Amino acid sequence: MYTKPPPNLKQTMKILVVEDERIIAINLKESLESLGYTVPAIAASGEKAIEKATEFRPDLVLMDIWLKGAIDGIEAAQQIWDRLKIPTIYVTGHSDQSTVERAKITAPFGYILKPVKEQALYVAIETALQRYEREQLLSAILRGIGDGVIVTDKDCRVQFLNQVAESLTGWQLAEARDRELTEVFNIVDEQTQQPVGDVLTNVLEQETIIYLEEQILLIPKQGKPIPIADSIAPIKNNDGAIAGAVLVFRDATQQRLAQEQNRALERARQLEYDLAELQCLDLFHDDSLSTASLELPTSPAKIKMAVRILETILDQQSLLSSQVRSNSIVIARYWRIVQEQCNQKLKLVNDLLDIRAIETEVYPLQLTWIQFPDWIPELMQPFAAWAQFQQQRLHIDIDPNLPPLVSDQLSLTRILTELLNNAFKYTPAGENIGVTVRVGEDGNVETLHATSLRQGNRFCTVEIQVSNSGVEIPPDEQEKIFKPFYRIPSSYFWNQGGTGLGLTMVKTLVHRLQGEMEVMSDRDGTMFTIFIPSLQSQGTEVEHDHDQ
Repeated sequence: MYTKPPPNLKQTMKILVVEDERIIAINLKESLESLGYTVPAIAASGEKAIEKATEFRPDLVLMDIWLKGAIDGIEAAQQIWDRLKIPTIYVTGHSDQSTVERAKITAPFGYILKPVKEQALYVAIETALQRYEREQLLSAILRGIGDGVIVTDKDCRVQFLNQVAESLTGWQLAEARDRELTEVFNIVDEQTQQPVGDVLTNVLEQETIIYLEEQILLIPKQGKPIPIADSIAPIKNNDGAIAGAVLVFRDATQQRLAQEQNRALERARQLEYDLAELQCLDLFHDDSLSTASLELPTSPAKIKMAVRILETILDQQSLLSSQVRSNSIVIARYWRIVQEQCNQKLKLVNDLLDIRAIETEVYPLQLTWIQFPDWIPELMQPFAAWAQFQQQRLHIDIDPNLPPLVSDQLSLTRILTELLNNAFKYTPAGENIGVTVRVGEDGNVETLHATSLRQGNRFCTVEIQVSNSGVEIPPDEQEKIFKPFYRIPSSYFWNQGGTGLGLTMVKTLVHRLQGEMEVMSDRDGTMFTIFIPSLQSQGTEVEHDHDQ
């Protein structure tokens, strides 16, 4: 048995009754009031229904379909919804298929057949109001978001557009409803200007979300094409069946502009970097040319002279057979000159290329654990023979218990080799040459080329000294010796040969290893000291032993 709701429960809900038969209208009014609703007016025609709805703004309209006048109930309900967004429940004695189909077009919130029972009326009203509240909430959400939203049914016909979608497409919801999606949402490929096609059918068939490719243009009803970013997702009903689809899209113009600005900034930064590199290269080029202008022609001249002498000797050998033996010795001598000069020029070119690679940070670094007590003596073996040949005294001072340290062994080898070459070239016979390695604490070292370490290691500084006695570098020359091709104006230094890039290479490599370098020289001799940040092992290993 049906129980009425408590009195006054629905008195705030206003319901407009539209019925052209007076008795039925009065009965509906009494039933609604007994259920707790308020009936502000009764209208007998479609025109009056629109007028009263505009005047009283009811929460719901009970609408008879067949009305007297030029406008029937279906058309009146559509106009009320379009203008005022007030939901309608049809109350009619007609249930034929054609009438129902016409009514469905207006998306009514209910359909009640006459004669109307109070229980069915109450259920229909409450259901309609709940549905309306949900749809209004959803509409408010969709209107409030910043993206355009279009909802379609399963036949790809538009059912809803939010305000952003209306603005972007140029279509109003009232005129777009029940139109084909491709008519309202007209998109083309930006490059080919060809229609993208029916993307919605794929979404409905595959039941999956589809993201449109980049470079898509939306052709609005009026105005210029708009670049958009878009996604389409299927909508399912409570039974899990496909009921339609929702398109979410936005104007990508600002995004495009931001991307272009970022690309422009990146290109500007790259141009600045390239310009700085070019200026650095030009400066290095000018400096190198000015300092090497006297150095570079020397060896080719010697080579040409040696070749001419060899040619002359070879021409004379057939005539002066008695001198063949002595000429062979002369040939070998000048051939050695040719080889030495060619090797020197090759080393010069390689040194220049290496310095350039280090300055542009493309010189490879490979960080490994180094056992200095084992590595230094092995490096010194060829120099020990050289010292013995030149009657020089060589000594090494390194703690045999020194723990493994992290650095780039190849770079350190190059540094020590160049320093030792200088020491042996400029140390007279009978004088001392020494190599000393120490390790000190250094709490200021922040990192070592982003090497990833396990726990148990600590930072330190490796101090390596290469010293020699017998020759002093004047104080005013000690800063200049690191410049490319610079020679100290002294006959003894000048005649020692070399490319003039050894100390330049050393200083560049030391900086590449984030280290420092200093030189001290007096009457007792010269000492080069390098300080390289490192890691001191405490029984662990480096996880990654290289960094580019």
